[in-house]
Amino acid sequence: MPPPPNLIREVRKYEGRATVDSTSGRSVIRGHAIVFNAPSLVIRGWAGGFQEIIRPQAIQRTLKEKIDLRAFYDHDPGRVLGRLSSGTLRAIVDQRGLKVEIDPHPDIREHADLMRLIERGDVTGMSFAFETERDWQEWDTATDPPTRYLNDMRVLEVSVVSMPAYEQTDVEVGMRSMRSALGVANLDQRRAALDARAAKWQKELAMIRAKR
Repeated sequence: MPPPPNLIREVRKYEGRATVDSTSGRSVIRGHAIVFNAPSLVIRGWAGGFQEIIRPQAIQRTLKEKIDLRAFYDHDPGRVLGRLSSGTLRAIVDQRGLKVEIDPHPDIREHADLMRLIERGDVTGMSFAFETERDWQEWDTATDPPTRYLNDMRVLEVSVVSMPAYEQTDVEVGMRSMRSALGVANLDQRRAALDARAAKWQKELAMIRAKR
């Protein structure tokens, strides 16, 4: 069955803390690629940005559709670390989120190098790519900044990442979703309010400096 229309691909990276466990006689990369019910860092962008919360039910579509997830290094399809169907990637839903276990191969140079980098603490980030639709999310404009709740999504892949930070392209995708959900007029008003607040702070700061 073809996917619903108007799906957009987004990527979220954060310090998900990838670790290497060698206690069982073989090395396993473990970490949470997705964390439920935890506000993200503010995704900066137009009109002050937004924050995001992934609800536990959002992962169910991926499980029901039995998507054959892959694990990549830095979201590069040419740098495969594991795959569900081959048994070299395992995805487990627990109370915290989506926990992944990856079996790197010591004879693959890049896998061996990555394990050393994780053990050294140079690479620690976990990430995931997903697609969502307008009907699969809701917005709360009472928070500052606005909060996007993801109630449904399709996870496309998980990754161990060297730079756990939001990418500008993904910020732009999220901001387009925000504009669509809240309306451009509301966002223009919000941006004007933020600009007015900043101007007020600058004026007050100038007055304080003048009194010194």
